[in-house]
Amino acid sequence: MALQKTLSLLLFLLLTLLGLGLVQPSYGQSMYQRFLRQHVDPTGTGGDVKYCNLMMQRRRMTQNYCKKFNTFIHEDIWNIRSICSTTNIECKNGKMNCHEGVVSVTDCRDTGSSPAPNCRYGARASTRRVVIACEGNPPVPVHFDR
Repeated sequence: MALQKTLSLLLFLLLTLLGLGLVQPSYGQSMYQRFLRQHVDPTGTGGDVKYCNLMMQRRRMTQNYCKKFNTFIHEDIWNIRSICSTTNIECKNGKMNCHEGVVSVTDCRDTGSSPAPNCRYGARASTRRVVIACEGNPPVPVHFDR
């Protein structure tokens, strides 16, 4: 009887925390975590087709369809987060929570030659200006705008 009360209390507490948004289900992913998964590779040098094909699969962007375009940033996450402290600029969606900086990147573009999950990508490595959206306090990157 005591065990049943304890389990009921724990279930109630968990449901309350979920309702308040304080606990994310394990299958959930914050926008910051999604940004990291899709766009950050600090140890990679990238730049070639092999890199893009492998990383797009590893980062789960080819499971149901081939993501048309993706950029991997080859910088330490703290360097990327520091972009969030630059002057606000307008995002493509009209919001004013975007920031720009210059970073080393690999742009991966779907060639259209193979269906998911075996997508094939072209690659272009460069150091260029990027625009990212940031949210939170302290602000963290949540969206790659351009």
